[in-house]
Amino acid sequence: MKFMKLGSKPDTFRSDGNNVRYVASELAADIAVTVGDVKFYLHKFPLLSKSACLKKLVASGNEQNCDEVQISDIPGGSVVFEICAKFCYGMTVNLNPYNVFATRCAAEYLGMYETIEKGNLIYKIDIFLNSSIVHSWKDSIIVLQTTKSLSPLSDELKVAGLCVDAIATNACIDVSKVDWSYTYNRKKLPEENGNDPNFNGVKSRPVPKDWWVEDLCELEIDLYKRVIMSIKTKGIQSHEVIGDALKAYSYRRLPGFSKGVIHSRDVGKYRSTVDTIVWLLPAEKGSVSCSFLFKLLKAAIIVDSGEMAREQLVRQIGQQLEEASLNDLLIRAAEREDVMYDVDMVKKIVNKFLMQDRNAEYESEENEVLEIQRSGILTDASKLIVAKLIDAYLAEIAKDPNLPLSKFVDLAETVSCISRPTHNGLYRAIDMYLKEHPWISKSERKRICKLMDCKKLSADACMHAVQNERLPLRVVIQVLFFEQLRGAAATSSGTSTPDLPKSLKNPNGGSHGSSRSAPTNPEEDWDSVSATEELKALKTELAALRLRNRGDNRNNVDNAAAISKMKGLMKSKRIFTKIWSSKAAIGENSGSDSSESLGSANPGEAKSTPPRNRRHSVS
Repeated sequence: MKFMKLGSKPDTFRSDGNNVRYVASELAADIAVTVGDVKFYLHKFPLLSKSACLKKLVASGNEQNCDEVQISDIPGGSVVFEICAKFCYGMTVNLNPYNVFATRCAAEYLGMYETIEKGNLIYKIDIFLNSSIVHSWKDSIIVLQTTKSLSPLSDELKVAGLCVDAIATNACIDVSKVDWSYTYNRKKLPEENGNDPNFNGVKSRPVPKDWWVEDLCELEIDLYKRVIMSIKTKGIQSHEVIGDALKAYSYRRLPGFSKGVIHSRDVGKYRSTVDTIVWLLPAEKGSVSCSFLFKLLKAAIIVDSGEMAREQLVRQIGQQLEEASLNDLLIRAAEREDVMYDVDMVKKIVNKFLMQDRNAEYESEENEVLEIQRSGILTDASKLIVAKLIDAYLAEIAKDPNLPLSKFVDLAETVSCISRPTHNGLYRAIDMYLKEHPWISKSERKRICKLMDCKKLSADACMHAVQNERLPLRVVIQVLFFEQLRGAAATSSGTSTPDLPKSLKNPNGGSHGSSRSAPTNPEEDWDSVSATEELKALKTELAALRLRNRGDNRNNVDNAAAISKMKGLMKSKRIFTKIWSSKAAIGENSGSDSSESLGSANPGEAKSTPPRNRRHSVS
């Protein structure tokens, strides 16, 4: 810490213990200066020779009270006035980073300029600030902190700006020129304390680029904002380092931030901090982690930040959503909401993510708006990661008994455009919702099951689905059919397998409408069809087929056995046709949404279903 010693005479200020200060001298005091509740008995000559303010006050006083002066609003109060008075007497005065700014403000108030006397206090303080303070990392931070209580004068006297620029300059110097003694928050290494026997006077550890971020956490948010803006303006520090600084400040200044909450009875007082951190975020993707952005978003919701701050966070999270975890997505809904989690916010984020891969518009030189097709900046891998993440999120929010079906379906349909090799995660989410919401109607069960493609379920998922009593019968039959195709393909590697019969996919011959449409006849239900015996037969046939498959693998059966199994498969197809024919005979096809395919979450895919005579291989 830097010091400046002014004057050489001994300090002869004394106190009588009753808020009275005087100078021990043979000369009697001829002026009384009252500062706040402290009265100083001093001498006119040394004071008036250096202070234009005191000279004016004495001259303007009446004849009866010309020896008494009242000062009530001097910066720093009686403590700082005493420093100025001692300077006038030539007594020893020690200036340091903690009192130099207040003293500078008091000197300005008292008018201690060079025009009054050469080498006056203002001149000497300015020399101390410019030649010493600004070159010291920790001293410039301390002085900047002291300007907070006298903020109007700090800008008027340009001291705050001087310190901000000094801190930003020091933060941007080459790390090879940084001495670890600059930072006072870090615990010193053994060699720096002189306790390391192997220390040879050379620093053994490199200085990281973000060596300065912890020290700036000492600043209040308005001063911190000015320093970070100055650092960014210089354009030397990378946006990753700026992001590290904002992250360190958030963890230091926002209690509970690491857990995505704000621990305080008055969370509103942290609104300015959250809004400022969001405003300072670098625009470059990857400047901060996706997890940190989610924590900021949760904090912004808690402190009720403005819509602009939330929208910025949603946009930046959407740019790197593939980095998020399930815990990040679990954003608590407002207390006035019945649901547990803010599903709408997650949907906004997913839409921002998908927007990166859509058409871009630009304005030509002739001010014509042209549309170009971008190849897409999203990779298939990143889209698949996000789809699986949303599947896991759906499974988690499905446990909320108050979650409306519409919110579940809307979010699932948002990522339906992303092709996934398996729908196991989506099936798990659907099954969880059906388990936690057993009271939903039959039409709603069919609506939610339309989200998944039965052809994309693994063998284990199929085994679970065929025994799942929560699923509509139609879904179970589809799973059984595709499982039979899978079993047949396993025994005849070169044989392609037929797609789901057209009568099974769309027995009513209706159009493929939206999965959101409700049935015209709510009493209609596939489970009500008297096809119990047929369903049992299909399950028995599936088990027998698997048993034969295992026996064939052990005994290396020839192609004749495979042909025999395919005949059994075709027989099962006739059973399916019989089921749908019986449904049609009893008016089963009166429901509007029963004509829609449950085999695909994408209506576009359902419309392009190949006819029965087309064949494709099932892997």
